[in-house]
Amino acid sequence: MRKPLWVPPEERVKHANITRFISFVNERHDLEIDSFDQLYKWSIEKIPEFWGAMWEFGEVKASRRYDVVVDDLGEFLGARWFVGARLNFAENLLRHRDDNVALIFRGETLKSGTMTYEELYDSVARLAKPLSEMGVVSGDRVAAYMPNLMETTVAMLATTSIGAIWSSCGTELGPGAVVDRLSQIEPKVLFTVGGYPYKGKVFDVLPRLDRIAKGVPSLEKIVVVPYMAENPDLGRVPKSVLYDDFTSREESLEIKFEQLPSDHPVYIMFSSGTTGKPKCMVQGACGILINHLKELILHTDLKRKDRIFYISTPSWMMWNWLLSSLGVGATVMLYDGNPLYPDWSALWKLVQDEKITIFGCSASYINYLRSVGANPGEVCDLSSLKEISQTGSPLSSEGFEYVYRWIKENLHFNSISGGTDINGCFAAGTPIQPVYAGELQGPALGMKVKAYDAEGNPVIDREAELVCEAPSPSMPIFFWNDPDGKKYRDAYFSVYPGVWRHGDWILIHGDTGGITFLGRSDFTLKPSGVRIGPAEIYNIVERFDEVADSLVAGQDWHGDQRVILFVKLAMGFQLTEGLKNKIKRALREEASPRHVPALIFEAPDVPYTFNMKKVESAVSNILNGRPVTNRDALINPESLNFYEKILSDIQKE
Repeated sequence: MRKPLWVPPEERVKHANITRFISFVNERHDLEIDSFDQLYKWSIEKIPEFWGAMWEFGEVKASRRYDVVVDDLGEFLGARWFVGARLNFAENLLRHRDDNVALIFRGETLKSGTMTYEELYDSVARLAKPLSEMGVVSGDRVAAYMPNLMETTVAMLATTSIGAIWSSCGTELGPGAVVDRLSQIEPKVLFTVGGYPYKGKVFDVLPRLDRIAKGVPSLEKIVVVPYMAENPDLGRVPKSVLYDDFTSREESLEIKFEQLPSDHPVYIMFSSGTTGKPKCMVQGACGILINHLKELILHTDLKRKDRIFYISTPSWMMWNWLLSSLGVGATVMLYDGNPLYPDWSALWKLVQDEKITIFGCSASYINYLRSVGANPGEVCDLSSLKEISQTGSPLSSEGFEYVYRWIKENLHFNSISGGTDINGCFAAGTPIQPVYAGELQGPALGMKVKAYDAEGNPVIDREAELVCEAPSPSMPIFFWNDPDGKKYRDAYFSVYPGVWRHGDWILIHGDTGGITFLGRSDFTLKPSGVRIGPAEIYNIVERFDEVADSLVAGQDWHGDQRVILFVKLAMGFQLTEGLKNKIKRALREEASPRHVPALIFEAPDVPYTFNMKKVESAVSNILNGRPVTNRDALINPESLNFYEKILSDIQKE
């Protein structure tokens, strides 16, 4: 067995939330569980008992308790969770009402702010009242086109407190992408801003709002937060009102939390939209709540005294996940802006100054730090930091090692992976397990995760499809505008009937129990018919100091497929023939001759979705003469210009 990068100290294990949970479960169910592996085995063999224990341990607040935890584990689309319970999602996030700090806001400008739990409750109450008065009721949709501001959090809580359904897009999305999403769900109200800063520049949102209003005719009110200007000109924005003018001025308001069935819709989340119009996934209140509490309390080890921060925007499910930290009573830091502005140290100074204990980021962020030789642990005081959480796309073993060498030696590196679809994780870690380079520590509790080969057989130590063999509470209750469930079934159950296929290519390690993610299984390379996951190439290529990022694509070529590699170089390096040969040699020796690209080009940038996943399919479409749809779904659509320009040169090679 390989040597772990980190082994949790005894004190960390002793005081971990999951250790308390094991004692709780042992006492309630007369068990003798003494390890994570035993707890996981119980959680997937006794699924109702596990989730029932999580309800109690997470102290779910409900006006009526459930009759049964789940009514039918044999049917993914039909399983109903916590049947008979009545509760309110926002009430569970606002269970604390005191002077502890709930929210810290910091941005790349000098704007900042804090809000206590008492102030947060008051702000939500003063926004929920006018929403109700204008006729927003249970089941109506309220949307946001917002940066990551405190007002965005308040709007979500106010919306869900009255039983309406929340859906959000970050202002980094173009107006076309916003219309593609919101026109499908027909919201009554839109929260937005007049402008926002990014990388030292101010972007004006007002000109986009007319197009959005026309594209989403269901909107009855557009509420504008004056983020960058105190008095934005709303003359050209139909049905608009300033946020301060919309909120109630009454004091000491009490929120009337609408008590609803456990499966009442709370969020509508959108798929990335890189291959067509985004799918609208509807998620139930209790399912999202209890899954988030499980992941935050047990896997993240979040406690009331913690300060948690994740680099995210309201476009990404990690924003929703982060805000559920309020249900634990922790302090949530919200950041708006470019995380690398004015330089790589920006967020580490915030970690230092705000004494952040749990910091979340993407693999691409860590890879960028590596590429510029950043050394956060030497530059900043990170003594408060006990955990780094990472998600978005697979991180190489070298990325794991970089964290422990250059950021902090004694912390829990909690690499997690799941999806917008479940608003949570299929695989995650805990502070009571060792961390191995390149591996997520294991499957998430209650998630019956396996790796299936093409014939549908579970395999270990072989690359295969990630599947989940049993339902879980946070899986979508339905897709919007999908009355017969066809879109839902086609999305997850068309390959292995009756089993959730998520679309990730993974390897489950038999010796450690860890899981290595190898990229999306719906994008694999097939030179000479041999199936290759792109992460198999990235894990080797991005090990080189010269390479900051990379992307592979397949091009149909003379009856076969050839692999083309694009590398974004680290500062100060050039793509020489020597570097190309070094890359090819490493791939041949450490992977196989099939992994060696036919061509290697330098690229100025790599396209990413808003949830920080590389978009190999878009570049493959360009290389094969197919159109690229929904460029608005990319965080950097301009990056595709290079691949279109270089296509003629590639065809000559």
